[in-house]
Amino acid sequence: MEIAILGLGCFWGPEIKFSKLDGVIKTEVGYCGGNNVQTSYKEVCTGETNHAEVVKLDFDPEIISYEEIIKYFFEFHDPTTLNSQGPDFGTQYRSEIFYLNDKQKIIAEKILNEENKKLSGKVVTKISVVKNYCPAEEYHQKYLEKR
Repeated sequence: MEIAILGLGCFWGPEIKFSKLDGVIKTEVGYCGGNNVQTSYKEVCTGETNHAEVVKLDFDPEIISYEEIIKYFFEFHDPTTLNSQGPDFGTQYRSEIFYLNDKQKIIAEKILNEENKKLSGKVVTKISVVKNYCPAEEYHQKYLEKR
């Protein structure tokens, strides 16, 4: 089992899309990249925590590779809009790939460069080491109850 943590704007839509992929065993919405080890939606919305809304994926690399997941990442959102996706605006809605090791970083950089060529150098996606990931407990539980 491996983990991927990805920021694609608001986490609900991407969480649903990733959960439907073969090999993705579990999804979780949360926040990553911020200043504090714990935060809340209300705090993140102030723009002061520096967290991004993210989807955390537990996946089986025998079924789906990290490279394939990163390709879906670029397919599932617009990587050319800075700090926004659709109607959502703010730094928490940024496009960002959080890597857990050097192998993930290398793969993310390779795919980002390929996408950037296709999109005439307009990709604004950041690639960063995982920092202060925390689940969005208050929203994840409400969402699961509605399923």
